[in-house]
Amino acid sequence: MKMIFLTAVLIVTSCMLAMGNKFVAKGESNSPFGDYRIEKLENHLIFNNKELDKYVITYDNTDMKVIIAMDKQKKCKKYYVLSDKCPVQYECNGVYFGVKKMDADLKFKGYQTSLDNLNKVEYYHQKVLATGTTTTVDHLQLIASYYPGFFSAKVS
Repeated sequence: MKMIFLTAVLIVTSCMLAMGNKFVAKGESNSPFGDYRIEKLENHLIFNNKELDKYVITYDNTDMKVIIAMDKQKKCKKYYVLSDKCPVQYECNGVYFGVKKMDADLKFKGYQTSLDNLNKVEYYHQKVLATGTTTTVDHLQLIASYYPGFFSAKVS
């Protein structure tokens, strides 16, 4: 009986390791993009000599994939939303969580927030999405839900 149980545990562990990406969360975006799915990627992004955790958000109604690189800071975290259509940065500072323009060092990497390419009203509505202490999963879900708001109702 112990041998069967041990074999089953080894098989399940092997399958989990072979799957690659790890499921984090799913939910509704309340946008034409449809429901979202967040997965943690195995590989990391190297930026300024730091290994940043990477996540991918996929949506049901569009083929656009959104890559998020998470940078752990002293007070909280920065989330670099790396999309060819609209790169932005979300940040928590221990008091609130909201959107910002990309840091200047990312501008030289080709990621620059252009207010011409996004819905400005939505950008200013997202300046504060949450207050107080929130978790990484909360942040990722907020990004997945609100990020589609930067685009028009047309899904590409």
